Amino acid sequence: MNAGKDADAMTVSQEKKLPFRMILTDLDHTLLRSDGTISDHTLSVLQNCRLKGVKLAIATARYWIGAERYIRLLKPDYEITTDGALIHAADECIYSCSFSEEETNRLLKEIFAVRPEAEVTVATGKTVLWNSLHIAESARLYKAVYCDYKEPLTCRANKLAVEFDKKEYAEKIAEKMDCKLQCFRNENWYAFLPKDAGKVQAIEALSKWSGISISDIVSFGDDLNDVEMLRTCGTGVAVENAIPEVKKVCDFVTTSNDEDGVAAYLTSKM
Repeated sequence: MNAGKDADAMTVSQEKKLPFRMILTDLDHTLLRSDGTISDHTLSVLQNCRLKGVKLAIATARYWIGAERYIRLLKPDYEITTDGALIHAADECIYSCSFSEEETNRLLKEIFAVRPEAEVTVATGKTVLWNSLHIAESARLYKAVYCDYKEPLTCRANKLAVEFDKKEYAEKIAEKMDCKLQCFRNENWYAFLPKDAGKVQAIEALSKWSGISISDIVSFGDDLNDVEMLRTCGTGVAVENAIPEVKKVCDFVTTSNDEDGVAAYLTSKM
């Protein structure tokens, strides 16, 4: 009997403890392969980490409805979406940073003053408003609600995004409205966020809510909007396909997203 207990104790002691309590990963070009899929190998590695008591969170610029299919697949403990303006735990919204109703409508007015025919998306919680006539054809935002913005909105926006052909248009609006401007590589869409919104602010809120220290979080990213997240978390890891600015600030560089870089790093720590 004592021998059996000793054997059990040895098994427990020999089990390697992971050096983090939460995995926080970006989606596009990081966890997702270039074709938008998540490999079975990556899913298996994430599941093994969770069986060891590690929490899983995503942190994405996508609106909630744009990330929904991956949320259904991954079933993360926490979902940071909308460029850090929202956090959900299952169906509960545990954090929201938004413009006031007045600020939301002023932003729309400024956008349409620059480009009356502009396509604009407005996120308010899990709902996304869009003035496109091709919503049903969108792979990401087919669940958006059509809105022509002819009447003032009666909601608070977590994020507004507009398609401009010149970055300077977006920069002038952000400066005038004293809000945060988010840009993305290889895209001409520009996002306006409340001044206090962002992935870092969301991580700080999530740390307090979950009781997990930021120093116990390992984060993964590839783009400019991941830089502060990688700097802030206990361990920041860039995928090989990340832009140079991201690689400069991270602690480690793993293999590319198409080579299951997130899973490769996690496996090395198991």
